[in-house]
Amino acid sequence: MIRHIVTFTLAADSVEQRAEQAAFITRELLSLVGVIDDVESMQVVTDVNVTPGNAHVALIADYADHAALDRYQVHPDHVRVSGSIRPLLASRVAIDFEV
Repeated sequence: MIRHIVTFTLAADSVEQRAEQAAFITRELLSLVGVIDDVESMQVVTDVNVTPGNAHVALIADYADHAALDRYQVHPDHVRVSGSIRPLLASRVAIDFEV
């Protein structure tokens, strides 16, 4: 199994705006569950302490293998969601590992 973790740092200046954007990102990403068969599990979390320097949102998702993750990455619905999220970001960092 491959675990895919992505952290997002939002570009918005205010805590309120970041909270709205984090909720939007959460809805968008979770909308992929049940649409893209290769997603075995998905969780989206936000930084509860609003700690300076921390990422604001994280995606934690599991896939059967590397091929399943590769299919997810190019799936049209994932590409659409990624495109809707990208303009909100200051940075994005990911790691994929075997569980």
